[in-house]
Amino acid sequence: MKKKVIVIGAGVAGLASAIRLQHAGYQVELYEKEAIPGGKMHKIEQDGFQFDLGPSIVMMPELYREIFELAGRDPDDYIPMEKIDPMYTVFFGGSRKGTYDISSDLTDLMKTLEKFSDKDASGFLTYLDKIYKRFLVAKNHFLQRPFRKHTDFYNPYMLWQGLKLKTLGNADRFISKYIKDERLKQMISFQTLYIGISPLNGPSLYTIIPMIELLYGVWFIKGGMYTMAQSMERLFIELGGKVHYHANVEEILIDNQQAKGIKVNEQEVYADYVMCNADFPYAMKQLVQDTKAKGKYTDKKIDSMKYSCSCFIMYLGMNKKYEEVSNIHNFVFSDDLETNLEQIFNGDKIDDPSFYVYIGSKMDKTLAPEGQDGLYILVPVSDLSTADYPWDEDTIQYYRSLVIRKLMNTDGFGNLEEDIISETYMTPEDFKSKFNAYNGACFGLRPTLKQSNHMRPQSKAKNCENLYFTGSSTHPGAGVPIVLLSAKIASGELMLDDGKHVSQ
Repeated sequence: MKKKVIVIGAGVAGLASAIRLQHAGYQVELYEKEAIPGGKMHKIEQDGFQFDLGPSIVMMPELYREIFELAGRDPDDYIPMEKIDPMYTVFFGGSRKGTYDISSDLTDLMKTLEKFSDKDASGFLTYLDKIYKRFLVAKNHFLQRPFRKHTDFYNPYMLWQGLKLKTLGNADRFISKYIKDERLKQMISFQTLYIGISPLNGPSLYTIIPMIELLYGVWFIKGGMYTMAQSMERLFIELGGKVHYHANVEEILIDNQQAKGIKVNEQEVYADYVMCNADFPYAMKQLVQDTKAKGKYTDKKIDSMKYSCSCFIMYLGMNKKYEEVSNIHNFVFSDDLETNLEQIFNGDKIDDPSFYVYIGSKMDKTLAPEGQDGLYILVPVSDLSTADYPWDEDTIQYYRSLVIRKLMNTDGFGNLEEDIISETYMTPEDFKSKFNAYNGACFGLRPTLKQSNHMRPQSKAKNCENLYFTGSSTHPGAGVPIVLLSAKIASGELMLDDGKHVSQ
């Protein structure tokens, strides 16, 4: 008889874990409180426009494809992808005004870099060489393995590998060694915000993110990122899995420090194993109610941990096509990025925000009515535990006016405000209420040195048997490719405990 696994949450890591376990021979049932799959890889449909709610940039496509290949499927039948080049456009305003297209083609990229200076172009190549070597160490020894016990990290071999990562410096100082032009530094360092951490104090290792983009490129999935979530759900069901929507899990049932099932919609459902894709801090405070099973993750401990930044996202339906804007991915920088970052992580309202503009309808016309474009605008902001201001209508209008005014002074966007015909938002409060993101932190626990690798929550619960965790607040961290690795690690840990040979 097949053993039963309950998966809590149909986010990316929950879906990927469910697929891996169903394929491995378990009877898997997935419980999701929303009406559709994806978690933050959700969608917004309004007035004929469709927007990706959260993630929008496809990096490391081989990890997206792997989950389908594992099940013997052709990924192109599920997630048809197209490479984007140039990858994105960067806009600077004020005294530094300029527009730059960033390509993953080295020849084109070098032409762009040389516009800054030959010395900076040479320094960029040195940065790539240094960070690529550290990336290989991280990939081969840290990102794809669990840390069940202290000796998995604290042994001579792993400590030697850890020294190679050179994690003590921050991202900004590391890049400044090789690149002097402030604009070029910002174009490389800002990507640490993809995982919710500032380049001013985030470990230098996270400058692997722009390296991955520049060496391997970025991609677009037809239909937008929600296609990935929808296709994973489709594959899971094809494999025999079962999904329950509108299923709000209230508690993980634990008896004698052993998970037995869940309480959902006021009913108890039992299983051999529980895989939790709810945000780890939320899960430990709300779903794991057994004190012994919490271990060190008491309510006080959860509250004292460091959280990533959050996001204010605007979804604008426009009564025109933005033909003068050449790319679907666009970054608009403030004149003083350092102050911008300090305000985000100090909890202040931002005076001059930097933000990201995604126009998915440039690649897929079905995402907007004919002759129109949808603008997705993401502004990194403080998480709720850090912010010194409430997320009320005044705050929404404050950021809205700053963004629109700045875009109207950005080449290609013109008199933007008069063309808005549809408008909605996501705030940190929405991420908290809709996705149980603790403190509204979109990327979960902040990947500081003390919250990374063996010091980050692990897949296998430390103080409870038959309970596993996956998602952005667990090892190895945030970002779609990384949470797909989290699912691989977590399902492997479960199978290992069950005595199955893990060959994923």
